[in-house]
Amino acid sequence: MNQHNQDNQYLPHPSIDESAQLPSSFVEAVTRVKTFALLEMEKETERKQLYYHTCDHVNGVQRRADRIFQAIRPYWEAGLDNDIAPDYLSRMKQLIDLCAIAHDMVQEFVPQIQPYISRRRESGVSEAATITKLLDYIKNQNEWISKQTPNHLALFTDSDVQIITEAINATICYYDTSDNTIYQPDLYSSDKNLSLVARIIALADLGTLGMEGIEAFNEEGSLLFLEENPDIIPIILNHDLPDSQAIDKQTLYENLRQRLLKRTRFQVNFAKGRMARLARELKGLTAEAISVLTQDVFKYLNPAIIQEIELLTPTANDTKFEELIEFFKLENYVEK
Repeated sequence: MNQHNQDNQYLPHPSIDESAQLPSSFVEAVTRVKTFALLEMEKETERKQLYYHTCDHVNGVQRRADRIFQAIRPYWEAGLDNDIAPDYLSRMKQLIDLCAIAHDMVQEFVPQIQPYISRRRESGVSEAATITKLLDYIKNQNEWISKQTPNHLALFTDSDVQIITEAINATICYYDTSDNTIYQPDLYSSDKNLSLVARIIALADLGTLGMEGIEAFNEEGSLLFLEENPDIIPIILNHDLPDSQAIDKQTLYENLRQRLLKRTRFQVNFAKGRMARLARELKGLTAEAISVLTQDVFKYLNPAIIQEIELLTPTANDTKFEELIEFFKLENYVEK
């Protein structure tokens, strides 16, 4: 079965359900797609043992995206041409909500060739798979609506599809070896001319520390560690290694300790990177919007917060395994 067909096996073509009610508005059409995306995420979470890329994460991105949108809306509105449709910003808000909910719908991990290493994703692969699955569903929904009512207000336009594609692509992250952190390259590309929808989604996706503070930031780090290192879960649950391990306990504990230590060091570098990069990431916005976002929305990105993270996060070479487990509070996030 090819990849396209694999994606489509999860897509219930809307026209199959003859009893389904036609969406009466674009808002209702978007709601149908969001519902589909959340159901797919639930399946993906269970199939792939996800802890971070879950419905909770995308709901958080939607919440943060809404805060950014509300903060910059007056300046966005002021910059619109007079011939822009009066419902333009309302439509953009619907697309922001949809992209926030759907942007992590598919998670593709690189096949693990050797044991006792973190599993990882290749940049852009999950996003491309997400876009394919999402746009297939939107296309199917459009066809279903068009068959019954051509030119219906609930139809997604080519422009909507372009914005959705651009926004999800804007969440693709790369690792920068110069500051040992991740960033979203589309926010830095002057020739991209990103839509505000895409900018908002990208900023909201990596905006937890800046907008919600240290506790939420550390929780995300713990969930990411569990997702990328599921082999630690039996240890968290049983407080020991199974006797049948092919590797001796001391070696595996040290292996896991090094992985935990790598994550704490990344947490500190990531926090520093978020603060250092904010000005560049807001560059495409108006001066008024930048001012309100810097002062009121990303209010935790300041030297005092970064210093607190450095003090609280154990990064020393001799940090004990138990101390790292306690820092990440992994027991709180593993289902008993």
